[in-house]
Amino acid sequence: MKKETPKPIDVDSIDLDKLKEKTADLPSLLEYAHSVGGFSVVPTDEGAIKSSARMAMAEQTQMQLDQIFEQMSLLASQARELKKRADVSTQIYDAHMSFKPLVGKTYYLYEKNDGTRSLSIVSPEEWGEKLPFKNFIAEVKLLADHTWKVIS
Repeated sequence: MKKETPKPIDVDSIDLDKLKEKTADLPSLLEYAHSVGGFSVVPTDEGAIKSSARMAMAEQTQMQLDQIFEQMSLLASQARELKKRADVSTQIYDAHMSFKPLVGKTYYLYEKNDGTRSLSIVSPEEWGEKLPFKNFIAEVKLLADHTWKVIS
């Protein structure tokens, strides 16, 4: 085997402008591997990334909106129930009462022949056929907040 001797480099023949095109000031920003052990950085499809992120964002916000809607529906239902109790309570407090109602007890609301209402401790069954009122309106229970719940 013949040993080759290295050729001397002719520094004057080096084209510095051409060499500058083949080098980089910041090789880490190149779109391709700049060394044997480097990995290539492939440009991404920006539209696909944004579309995927947008879909994930829309799904997440819709899930949160659905949860808020469920909470609002529950609150609206509770508000309707409270309004109904307040309306019934107003009717009962406008009715004639000859006793002080106790919290947790059941009472009966009747309509008299003259259209006024009366609260009683006697149920329609206890009156039997001798009901002294025109109509039985509702069975009610006094709650702790002094609103009335219609039982039937």
